Amino acid sequence: MDFYEVLESRSSTREFTTEDVPEETVNTLLSSAVKAPTAGNLQPWRFVVVRDPGVKRRLSDVALKQPYVAEAPVVIVVCADLEASAHGYGSRGENLYAIQDTAAAVENILLSAVAEGMGACWVGAFDEQKAKAVLGLPQSIRPVAMVPVGKPAGPRRRAGREPFEKYTKYV
Repeated sequence: MDFYEVLESRSSTREFTTEDVPEETVNTLLSSAVKAPTAGNLQPWRFVVVRDPGVKRRLSDVALKQPYVAEAPVVIVVCADLEASAHGYGSRGENLYAIQDTAAAVENILLSAVAEGMGACWVGAFDEQKAKAVLGLPQSIRPVAMVPVGKPAGPRRRAGREPFEKYTKYV
């Protein structure tokens, strides 16, 4: 697929087959993630790759019981190292740049998943403190998104988008 086909094809996948996601594919997604832009090249992203069914169930529970979190073969939890961003930029780094950097990494994972024939979904609705406890994360590591990944169980269904002109102002 060329880049624009990938953009047009990306959609949130919430139903997966039981087919495993090869480690090589997960590594490709993570390699894509770390190519995202990052303030001061601090690279504050941290990744937790979850395959364990029990851990995925617990993550699903803290993510408003969204079932596809538990059902996906792999869940990549994208986290921000707040201390790394604060070290370079103080509170603005900790409160903004860390989130921007990890959000860019999540988008790269989503686009790379499409290019690899996988489906994925950006899950932001979860209890951060409970997710940290499930994953045993230290205080300075903030989970930003869960990304369930797997082979889509059906055709991609892309939600409609408004034309960019509706949201654009030229000055």
